[in-house]
Amino acid sequence: MAHSMTGFARIEHASPFGTLSWELRSVNQRYLEPYLRLPDNLRELETPVRDGLRSALARGKVEVTLRFSPATGADGIQIDRTRAQALISAAEHVSAMLTAPAPIDPLAVLNWPGVMIADATDQEALVAEALTLFQHALEQLREARAREGAALAALLEERLAGILEEVSTLKPLLPQMLAAQKQRIVDRCAELQLEPDMPRLEQELVLLAQKSDVAEELDRLCTHVDEVRRVLKQKGAIGRRLDFLMQELNREANTLGSKAIDPRSTQAAVNLKVLIEQMREQVQNLE
Repeated sequence: MAHSMTGFARIEHASPFGTLSWELRSVNQRYLEPYLRLPDNLRELETPVRDGLRSALARGKVEVTLRFSPATGADGIQIDRTRAQALISAAEHVSAMLTAPAPIDPLAVLNWPGVMIADATDQEALVAEALTLFQHALEQLREARAREGAALAALLEERLAGILEEVSTLKPLLPQMLAAQKQRIVDRCAELQLEPDMPRLEQELVLLAQKSDVAEELDRLCTHVDEVRRVLKQKGAIGRRLDFLMQELNREANTLGSKAIDPRSTQAAVNLKVLIEQMREQVQNLE
């Protein structure tokens, strides 16, 4: 099943310790690149959060933000008086250097990293609660990426059907196009009042038929379409495999265009390249 690399999830929970809020955003990236923003008193979450991301996601730039607002008067919350006093002393020293300093905001002091602390028991419970909430947010992100992936897969399927339609339209015309090219050569010789060397002409026409034969390219286009459809049904990361298949499809379309001897085959090659480019852009979004 196709998963997009783009997704968003946000979850908030009020606990006895305060309000925890996780926000996860993911966008396209060649590899998995997590960017974490965690409160100082919950830095110990960094390793399990990274492990959780690696186990759930294969690719994408993922921004993870945790916000924690301690409950007013929450049990177990204490003040690091030494750190607070050092902070206040530093603020007073800077204030003495200013002409009209603003008064020190007590809430700003409390919000300074490390000023408010929790006892060991409450800290363990807070970390466990934050991790549980993170798993719920991560699952939301996966579901969002899966929904968008399904929409992208539907768009790819439309383009794949368009490729097969171009192939099925062009394939029956190949004998007609070759015959028309042969007739053009004969007519040109008649216009120039030339008496063609028939054995040589037949030999040249055979070479022309070999050079302009695109049946193999059309067959390979169909084979690649089948492979894209098979990969889209696979589990796990499929984006890189699909990107490779887009290159293969484009190579066949280019060869078809270079062998074109008729405006209809030229137009078919152009249409195919447009469809393939549209798919390539969408594939860049898939995990």
